[in-house]
Amino acid sequence: MGDSLSAAYGIDPQAGWVNLLKQRLGDEHEVVNASISGETTSGGSGRLPDILRQYHPDIVLLELGGNDGLRGLSPQQMQVNLAKMIERSQEAGAEVLLLGIEVPPNYGPAYTQAFREVFIQLASEHDVPLVPFLLEGVDLDGMLQSDGIHPTAEAQPIILENVWPKLEPMLSPSDEEK
Repeated sequence: MGDSLSAAYGIDPQAGWVNLLKQRLGDEHEVVNASISGETTSGGSGRLPDILRQYHPDIVLLELGGNDGLRGLSPQQMQVNLAKMIERSQEAGAEVLLLGIEVPPNYGPAYTQAFREVFIQLASEHDVPLVPFLLEGVDLDGMLQSDGIHPTAEAQPIILENVWPKLEPMLSPSDEEK
């Protein structure tokens, strides 16, 4: 459940990190990409109940907030929306992996810090794993499309490697569940 960063905006969808995840998992796990370019936490929160009913996921990867930040929307409202999505996912029986994003520094240190803290606080409050910055290790000078925002196809394997260490343990059922 994400925005353009997970919807493979501007690149071949087959090259996107979510499709690379599908390839890595093979037929053992179904991966549904419910990401929409331009999605905000408000829009995602509105769409999530139908997605949960339709797919009954075991795991929800929640990658939203970037468009809230780019629009200068309130970090507090973003936190409320994401918290609602985490709670709804958990109530539906899904584990949640929160994928954090950061806003460019030109938004000012107070906004940038408040934005970053939303993900940290949510992970702590809801006891969910967190990838603090989805684009960690992506060369922001050489691996972004001409818009300066969206990662290139070359960056997608790096994004998957940022997600994988937190996701992989979630894929293995515990002994109690076997």
